[in-house]
Amino acid sequence: MKRKIRIIIGIFLVFVLYILLGVVIPYSKQPQISTEYVDSFDIKDYYSEDLSCDRAYVIEDNGDALIERLRMIERAHNSIILSTFDFRSDNSGKDILAALFNAANNGIDIKILVDGYSALLHMTNDEYFIALSSHKNVEIKIYNSLNILKPWKSMGRLHDKYLVIDNELYILGGRNTCDYFLVDNEDMNHDRDLLVYNTKPEEMESSIYDVLDYFHMVWNYNECKLYHNNPKEANKKKVVKARQELEDIYLSNIEKYPQILDDYNYYDNTYEVNKVSLLTNPIHVNSKEPTVFYSLIELMKNGENKVSIHSPYIVCNDIMYSSLEDVCNNVADVSMMTNSVANNANPFGAADYLLHRDKILQTGIKIYEYEGGISYHGKSITVDDDLSIIGSFNMDMRSVYLSTEMMLVVDSEDINKQLSGYMEEYEANSVSVIDDDKIDIPSGVTRQKLSGKKKVYVIFAVLFNYLRFLM
Repeated sequence: MKRKIRIIIGIFLVFVLYILLGVVIPYSKQPQISTEYVDSFDIKDYYSEDLSCDRAYVIEDNGDALIERLRMIERAHNSIILSTFDFRSDNSGKDILAALFNAANNGIDIKILVDGYSALLHMTNDEYFIALSSHKNVEIKIYNSLNILKPWKSMGRLHDKYLVIDNELYILGGRNTCDYFLVDNEDMNHDRDLLVYNTKPEEMESSIYDVLDYFHMVWNYNECKLYHNNPKEANKKKVVKARQELEDIYLSNIEKYPQILDDYNYYDNTYEVNKVSLLTNPIHVNSKEPTVFYSLIELMKNGENKVSIHSPYIVCNDIMYSSLEDVCNNVADVSMMTNSVANNANPFGAADYLLHRDKILQTGIKIYEYEGGISYHGKSITVDDDLSIIGSFNMDMRSVYLSTEMMLVVDSEDINKQLSGYMEEYEANSVSVIDDDKIDIPSGVTRQKLSGKKKVYVIFAVLFNYLRFLM
C-alpha cells in the first residue's frame, strides 16, 4: 500500500513539474522586434494634415461607459462585434447580455470573442451565456481555452476590449465587460475608452475597417473555438429562466436608461480628428514579437516637448528600460503615472514596482504614484499637444510579449486636450517620486496604506518575482 501511495505521489509530482516547465520554458525567452517590422514602420503614417472621416471622444466615467455600450447596441442595424478579456453575468454584464439578446431577437448578427481564462472562470456552464449563445443569430468563440495537457499555450491571452456596431461606431479601450469596469462604485476602478464615429460608413476610409479586419483574423484563428454550441442546452430549465430574465432586464433598462433610445447625435458629441491608426500585437498564443511596444516607443521618441504615460502596472526587462531611456534622451519632459503599491489592485504589479522602482527612475522618467484609493486601470499616452494613444496595453512584459493588445493612435489636438485633462486630474491626486528614498506629497493628497490582506498578497507576489515575465 505504501509503495502504491509513493507511486501516486511521484506521478502527481512529475505531472506538476510537467505543467510548471511547460508554462515557464516556452515563454522565458522574449522575441526581438523583426527587421521586417522595423522597416515597415513609418512615423508619418500616424499623422495627417487633412481631416479624417472619423470623429472621436474619450469616455472616462464608468457609468457613461455602460450607457454608451447600451446605446450603441440599440443603434445596430446589421451586426454587432464584441471582444473582451473578461465577461461576467454580474449586474452590468447582464445589462449587456440583455441588450445583445434583444438585438439578436431583432435579427442582428452578433459575434462575441472572450479570452479562455476568463471564460473558464466566469462562463463555464453559465446559463445566461448559454441562453445568448443558443440564439440563432449569435456566435460566441473562446480564444485559447485552457488545456492542462498543453501548458505551453497557457500564457497567450486575448487582452483586446472593443465593441463594433455595423460599419459606423466602435469603442476601444481598457474596460472589460463586468461591474468592475462599468459601474461607478468605490469598490471598482478607473478606466478609459475611446469612441470612434465613422461619418462615411458607405466608404472604406475609416479606421473601423482596420478593427474589423483584425477581428476577423482573430475570429478565424484556429485557437478560437465555439462556446456551447449544443442545441439541447437551450431547453434546460435554468437556461429558459435565464432567457426570460434577460428579456425582463432589457425592458427594465429601457425605463431605467431612456436615453439609450434617443436619436443620439454622434457628430455633435465627438471631436474632429486628422487620423486614427490601430496598433496590434501578433494574435498567436506563443511568445510574441513586441510590435505594439516598439511602435509606442518610436512614437514617443518622435515627440518634441512632452510625453505623458499612464499605466496601472510597470514590469520591464532590460530592453524595455533601455527603450524608455531612449525616449527620455529624445524628449525633455517624460513622465509616467502608475498606481502606488498600496493603491494597486494587482499584487504582482505592486510587488514588481516595489522591487524595481529604482530601475524605472534610472531611465530618467518622472514617476507619479496615484493615491486615489481606487485602483487606476487606464492605459494612455499623450505626445506633445496633438497625439493621443488609448487602448488595452499595459507597460508590462505581459502586454509586450504574451497578450494580444490593441492601441489607437489619434492625431487630434481636441482629443489630446480632452485626454490630457483627464490624465492631469489623476496626477493631481498623486505623489511625485524624487528618488527611491524621497517622495513629494502635494497638499491634499493622502498616501494610501497597505491593508493587512493586501500586504500578504504583495509579500507572496514578491516571492514569485523571478517569474515576472509571466505576471
